Amino acid sequence: MLRPIKLAALGVLRSSGVFTLVANSGWRRRRLLILCYHGISLEDEHLWRPGLYVEPQKLEQRLECLKKGKFSILPLGEALQRLRAGNLPPRSVALTFDDGTYDFFRQAYPLLKTYGFPATVYQTTYYTALERPVFNLICSYMLWKRRGEVIADVEGLGLPGPLDLRTDASRAEIVRGLLAIANRENRTGVQRDETAEQLARVLKIDYANLKAKRILQLMNERELQEVSRSGVDIQLHTHRHRTPEDEMLFRKEIQDNRSTIQKSIATKPVHFCYPSGQYVPAFLPWLQKEQVVSATTCDAGLAERETESLLLPRFVDQQNRTQVEFESWITGVGDLLAVRRKAAQKQISSRG
Repeated sequence: MLRPIKLAALGVLRSSGVFTLVANSGWRRRRLLILCYHGISLEDEHLWRPGLYVEPQKLEQRLECLKKGKFSILPLGEALQRLRAGNLPPRSVALTFDDGTYDFFRQAYPLLKTYGFPATVYQTTYYTALERPVFNLICSYMLWKRRGEVIADVEGLGLPGPLDLRTDASRAEIVRGLLAIANRENRTGVQRDETAEQLARVLKIDYANLKAKRILQLMNERELQEVSRSGVDIQLHTHRHRTPEDEMLFRKEIQDNRSTIQKSIATKPVHFCYPSGQYVPAFLPWLQKEQVVSATTCDAGLAERETESLLLPRFVDQQNRTQVEFESWITGVGDLLAVRRKAAQKQISSRG
């Protein structure tokens, strides 16, 4: 009930000129909007996880809106320097993409080149060298593909049968079970991929075809080098998409992540994004010890000059956000009206 009322109110504000008024204000000029995207669908990923994926057509619509609205699209590093210096241009926006999946290379990268917009990719790196689908994500995606069914024959998975695929919760429980087995047996990335292939057989899904499409795979080293040569900024997102609450393990994630990126593009990354937007206060001094100069969250908001540089807010765009919601945030109205800003802090865990 509340959402239709909110959308109607935003529509009235836009049509009455409030969006333009705020966008042109000195208040907006002193603030930076950092836009966040995750995946850009190769096929139907936006239907599987609309909170993480958008269709390429929607991304193009957003970029066209930024262009027509004469927003100043800045590289992240420059944007943060100018924010601190107090000399941002009007309507400043920085574009960020989390994870560095292949769909960025295939879908977002060509659009960014067409529009001439700079962007930052926060690259997780373990699967960059492995060149296989991310284990827990591909398992979740395949289970969703057979949603609504109950699979009796589960031979070879190590899970009790049958597999109940009728609800989100039951499918998530299956993924947790597969991850628990893989972690308990300390399986390598290759071994986990073999488990995913076994799951595909149980589900009667052509896994070789799925892998060939590069769905839920990261950019490989060659692709990273290509986008970097074209000006895409590659930054830190941990090696295994996890943030252990142990200083040594946490810093090793940063070190391994940075080392892998530097081997590919010979540039030292110093900006960081918390995987899944999850953080605790202890992370800040650990990041400082690793010479990280900024860190972005998934908390909603515009960054101000006084904002803590290791807790920068962003606006996370996604498939179910309407155009008027998007426009409210790029103009600044969304920030003024926001009630709930802090992203949900789920239990911090590995991405498999």
